[in-house]
Amino acid sequence: MEVIKTDIEGVLILEPRVFTDARGYFFESYSEKVFNELVGKVDFVQDNESCSSRGVMRGLHFQRPPYAQAKLVRCVRGSVLDVAVDIRRGSPTYGRHASCLLTEHNHRQFFIPRGFAHGFAVLSDTAVFQYKCDNLYHPKADGGISIVDPSLGIDWRLDLDEAILSDKDRHHPLLKDFDTPFEY
Repeated sequence: MEVIKTDIEGVLILEPRVFTDARGYFFESYSEKVFNELVGKVDFVQDNESCSSRGVMRGLHFQRPPYAQAKLVRCVRGSVLDVAVDIRRGSPTYGRHASCLLTEHNHRQFFIPRGFAHGFAVLSDTAVFQYKCDNLYHPKADGGISIVDPSLGIDWRLDLDEAILSDKDRHHPLLKDFDTPFEY
């Protein structure tokens, strides 16, 4: 597995070694031993999966401490643009984002540490998205910032007028109106 650093410390792209032949392909999608050696010790406790249609945007989500989550995400069908926004007060990269195109063909994974808001946009007709979390979901710790906040400068590769958002995601605050619970 190759680890590709982004412009934000700790946010990483993981590219597996894929073995292909006439039968198809094989790759190791997760090995605790390899992950711990290359990225660091993270104890994943929950796996989630979503299926969405083109234009769906989910996020930018996080959980407040002490229920914060690190995530390892991938797209197993279709393609998504995945984004992590640094929301750690005092961070030299506060408010900046890192992104990665995740597809069923590139098999890449995106690691998002605690202290980041996370979201994605579906670029294919449908997408199946999977993610591992290092903390269980706690509804009362749920938080978010606006996925369409223009100050973030994210090119979602979609016409935002046609984006499909949940009611909850439509009402997250802009970054400038947000009081982060995370410290750098």
